[in-house]
Formats: sequence, C-alpha cells, structure tokens
Amino acid sequence: MAQFGVLTALLTPFTDDGCIDVARLATHAASVVSRGVSGVTLFGTTGEGASIAASERHIGISALLETGLSCNRIVLGVYGSAAADVAAQIDEGMRAGITRFLVPPPCYFGNAGEDGVFRWFAELLALSNSQAGIILYNIPQVTGVGISSSLTKRLKEANPERIVAIKDSSGDWANAVRLLESKLLPVLIGDERLLHKAVPMGCVGSITGVANLYPERLCNIITSSTEDTMLTQTVDRIVALPVIPTLKVLLANALGDPVWENVRAPLTRLTAEQKSEILAAEGKGMAA
Repeated sequence: MAQFGVLTALLTPFTDDGCIDVARLATHAASVVSRGVSGVTLFGTTGEGASIAASERHIGISALLETGLSCNRIVLGVYGSAAADVAAQIDEGMRAGITRFLVPPPCYFGNAGEDGVFRWFAELLALSNSQAGIILYNIPQVTGVGISSSLTKRLKEANPERIVAIKDSSGDWANAVRLLESKLLPVLIGDERLLHKAVPMGCVGSITGVANLYPERLCNIITSSTEDTMLTQTVDRIVALPVIPTLKVLLANALGDPVWENVRAPLTRLTAEQKSEILAAEGKGMAA
C-alpha cells in the first residue's frame, strides 16, 4: 500500500504579472517538507490547479524537482473534461518521474450519471500511462459531480492496480465513514476537522491546504488521533471566507511576504475588510 500521511496541498505563488513564482514555490515546498509532512500535492484545488495552463505545468514540476524533492513525495493534480487532456497531464508527470495523480471527475456536464463518469475514468485509464496511480478526488461542492461509494467500488474493482486511494474532501462525515468501513482502498480526508475521528478508523492521511500554514499540527493529529480544537476553529474561519485567497493572506502574513496574496482569475483577493477580519481573528486564536 502506498504511504501517505500528511501531504501539503501547495498554494501556488504568482508574481505581480501573473506568472508562476518559481522561486517562492520551491522555497515553500522545501519548507513544509522540512517541517515534517510526508510530501506535497502540486496543482491541487488549493494550488489553483484548474487555472494553470497546460503549457506552464512543467514549470511547477521542475521547480519542485530542482529542490531535490523525491518524485515519490509528490502528488500531481490533473484537471479536465476531456479524458485525453487529463491523460496528457498524467503522462507529462510520469515523464518527470511522478507516479501518483489526484484526479477529480469531469465537471462540465454536471448531470452526468454514475455510468457516464465510470466510462470517463475507464477512457482516462486506457489513454494514460499504465504505471500511473490514480487518487480519486471527491470534492462535489467544487466540481458539482461527486464520486459515490458505489462508483468508488466499481472503479477499484475494475482497476485494482491503478486506483490507489481516494481523497474525500466532501466534508460529509457519513460519506467518510462509508468509505473507511468499506476498506476498498486507502482513504485520505480533506477536511482537517474530521481527521482526528477518521484516523482511528483507518484513514491513511490527508492532502490538506491548512498544512501550508501549520504542517506540524496536522502531522500531530495523524499521529495522536486527537482533535486540535484551535486548528478546528481556524478551519471554521477559513471556510467562512473564500478559501484560497484566505489561505494566501494567512501565509503572506506569516512570511511577511505580500506577493503570496496574488491569485489568478477567476479568483479575487480578499477585500480589505475580510483581510482585517481574518488576520485579527487568527491572531487572537493563536494567542489564546
């Protein structure tokens, strides 16, 4: 079974003119790994992966590899509604030595049924490198298309070697329980507030955006199965605002580096009022 633990869903830094900031990305990845996480996920939801052009994805991949980070500590997020486009992203990662890929379902046709999504994954697997390991990515509040427990079972049974895990970011504890109790495949929990309950049930780790800020605390939840109530409150505050811009504000504040606040369209920065609110609340929370 692949080893997971805590993987930081890396935020992607952008220069003031909108380019991927290679130096900041590399430095940040090296920093979180040095602070105890098992690895990183590049171009996931937190990393604005759906806004990264196919022509520039290699820039981020190269930036991480040039830090000396091992390929087996990198999971690559891939996106698209055309299976061939997603397969091309997988094959690009495989050529760089990356073997695990975080794959959400196609989301343009939101009314696609389970059979249709199953066929899409079958096509993707047929088109992509046969050695690529697929982590199913269930985040229906973003994609509008969920990966049900029954679809998970079908995909795993049809592709036992290729489907290596599922990341459940639905925030639905009942769904997490169904996945964990089925023991079909390793389960990663995306909602940090559920981790302490999921680990005793066999959860293998988390791909988490909050690990950009507090990697040590996420690792402690995994090893102790104990809720970090202050971290739970932090997550509550973050999800009450636009999540990615909020994470970037908090990281920019922690590093004293306002460039980290840059986001790509269609995302926008927090308003001055939102920024002041989250910084004040987080400062009080950490001081408590």
